[in-house]
Amino acid sequence: MAAAKKSDSELSHFVGEVRSLKKRTVVYGSHREAYLKGLFDTVYGADIVERFAIENPFALDQLVKELASAVGSLTNPSKLANTLNTVAHAGVTDKTVKRYLDALTDAFIFSEVERFDVKGKRYFDYPMKYYATDVGIRNALLNFRQIEETHLMENAIYNELVLRGYAVDVGAIRVAETRDGKRNDSMREIDFVVNRGHERAYIQSAWRLDDERKRQQEITPLLKSGDFFRKYVVVDGSQEPWTDERGITYVGVIPFLLRPEILE
Repeated sequence: MAAAKKSDSELSHFVGEVRSLKKRTVVYGSHREAYLKGLFDTVYGADIVERFAIENPFALDQLVKELASAVGSLTNPSKLANTLNTVAHAGVTDKTVKRYLDALTDAFIFSEVERFDVKGKRYFDYPMKYYATDVGIRNALLNFRQIEETHLMENAIYNELVLRGYAVDVGAIRVAETRDGKRNDSMREIDFVVNRGHERAYIQSAWRLDDERKRQQEITPLLKSGDFFRKYVVVDGSQEPWTDERGITYVGVIPFLLRPEILE
């Protein structure tokens, strides 16, 4: 999966931008939360309410916070409506939540990711996942209280894959297991099924692989895909890529995000 390499000048410009951002963060760090929250309220939020004729801004605000607190979690309009009505007494229907979700994705506040049956070669209507297109604004909306590394790393990987031009789905694999002499079929998940042209790769986002049980949990859906497309497990840190005897490549999130050629 060839991805265009950045030229030296582009990389130099990128590094300069990062350094500039770090300086601004140091100088204005104490105001970043108010700035990002104000950016959403005055620019994005106000525009969405006006452009999409939102009749219940309170419900929209609660929906945004619910999506922000559960990035990367499988959900659907019915489940979200139940949560909003139970927790926030928002008084919304499934149809209203669906319309608000469409507004938020049309405004590029969140990205909607469909669930794909890898073996059945079909898409499920529900549930699906939502990722924040701007993690900084997502954190500000939650007052920087829910900084969950596992979800944020997954969100960052998704955003980078989209930026590189991949079509990204959530993969679903039916796995048959035998426990206590009984056969049990369950749906297991591949975090990202990425496609570009005729090429495909499977990616699991795993903050840590603390033990063999956790490793097996992550790689089993990859091994059950029944094909020979490339398979990756992205972990925290700067671990250089290495491939095991079953063809699964393990790599740290830092080199994975900085070096597109790894996903070739």
